[in-house]
Amino acid sequence: MTDKILGMMGLAKRAGRLLGGQEMVLEAIRSGDAEIVIITKDASENTKKMFRDKCEYYHVPIFEYGTKMDFGNVSMAICDKNFADAVKKLFA
Repeated sequence: MTDKILGMMGLAKRAGRLLGGQEMVLEAIRSGDAEIVIITKDASENTKKMFRDKCEYYHVPIFEYGTKMDFGNVSMAICDKNFADAVKKLFA
């Protein structure tokens, strides 16, 4: 499962549909572009709460996965419905 999630996120990144970094992800959530948000398991509790609250308010699914070392960011947003659906299935 792990390799499939990373692979799908890599495809989304190569397609230009994966955003990383707090400000870019928050803007994608607010604008309605984010289909799914992923935050790393080693993100601070304050960061996790902020993203959970924002995603709940804007009805964006959020998952915890990996570490900052895996991705280089603690928050990522997939802005493509097909990629997001594929990743959600892998988390289920």
